Amino acid sequence: MATSLKNLSDFSHTQIPNGERYKIAIVWAEWNINITKALADGAFKTLIENGVKEENILMHRVPGSYELPSAAQFCLNSPFEIDAVICIGVVIRGDTAHFDYICQAVTQGIKDAALMSQKPAIFGVLTVDNEQQAIDRAGGIHGNKGDEAAVSALKMLELQHKLQ
Repeated sequence: MATSLKNLSDFSHTQIPNGERYKIAIVWAEWNINITKALADGAFKTLIENGVKEENILMHRVPGSYELPSAAQFCLNSPFEIDAVICIGVVIRGDTAHFDYICQAVTQGIKDAALMSQKPAIFGVLTVDNEQQAIDRAGGIHGNKGDEAAVSALKMLELQHKLQ
């Protein structure tokens, strides 16, 4: 496994852009809330640490990961002038094909929201085989993917700003 025993939330090797000029939404799923809350909290904390003003971070909960693409599109097209959205969710493999359908729909939907709005929609959705893998990526031995999603949002916004 590529992430075996690695904490991928170490950003000492990269420069994180200052986010003071941006307004960012974090939409996060209530399903598997013990994990998604840790991811959303990580994203929020990372944004604050990198200059985003607390009043410029909008937090919205949705029922599950399947609803993330719609929520992303709502945010990116809202009159609140959201610059980017971070989508946080967890899909844990079960005994049926449900996992595959949900993962496919969420992945495509978040990508489509980004392309249609021409604004960053960040994929912070864990797609894991079991709950322990999710815990390991929500502040455990592999870091916090919410932190990583926040850094991705700031980097994509900085790129967009440079190119405009």
